[in-house]
Amino acid sequence: MLQELFNIKGKVALVTGSTHGLGMAMAMGLGKAGATIVVNGNSSQEKIDNAVTEYKKEGINAVGYKFNVADEDEVIANIKKIETEVGNIDILVNNAGIIKRTPLAEMEVEDFKQVLDIDLVSPFIVSKHVVKGMMERKAGKIINICSMMSQLGRNTVGAYAAAKGGLVMLTKNMATEWAKFNIQVNGIGPGYFATSQTEPIRVDGHPFNEFIINRTPAAKWGNPDDLAGAAIFLSSRASDFVNGHILYVDGGILATIGKPSIEL
Repeated sequence: MLQELFNIKGKVALVTGSTHGLGMAMAMGLGKAGATIVVNGNSSQEKIDNAVTEYKKEGINAVGYKFNVADEDEVIANIKKIETEVGNIDILVNNAGIIKRTPLAEMEVEDFKQVLDIDLVSPFIVSKHVVKGMMERKAGKIINICSMMSQLGRNTVGAYAAAKGGLVMLTKNMATEWAKFNIQVNGIGPGYFATSQTEPIRVDGHPFNEFIINRTPAAKWGNPDDLAGAAIFLSSRASDFVNGHILYVDGGILATIGKPSIEL
């Protein structure tokens, strides 16, 4: 009975931005739990094909589709293709995103808008066109990948924080409107994780590495695999009465004011 609560075997999961990094880690978790993974990216078909190969090496049923999640016409066309060629989308993980590290006073308006388009507008676009099938079937799971920057500010990431903060409220409003169709919309807020992108700053002695270790009660960077459980939970029957919630997977950062310089 307990295993059935977390059973997603046979479900189809579209995970945007799932060719690498945290998106791939979550998709790997869903795939190993039995879901068919629809891999999405927009950089190159080769990168998507390589990612699909990686999933299949792990015994996961995966297919890839290249499209820009911020382009509504592309989203509409590819969702139709996925539903025809793969099956109805049962699980949507809106993970695709970008960050531009620029002080707000120096940031170009177009760069600010680009971050909002991909990190905030695209989850609306993709969800809008996936949810229609979910509403007809009266079942579905949508997970929006938020951030600790949904709650905290930090230098040079103002556009990203604005988008991720907006995504929290978009998640709550999606949940409010679609709950009556037995659709659960929740978010995951990752903390700081050990990925290829953070590798250069995770070396001993690097100021940011020391900052994260000292700021995190768990005193370490997260392993991308740590996100798999949260993704499976929010995609399964185990979360059928969880709606509009943001699950922060951050090693406890948001729970604390920080580590004092001296023990009191």
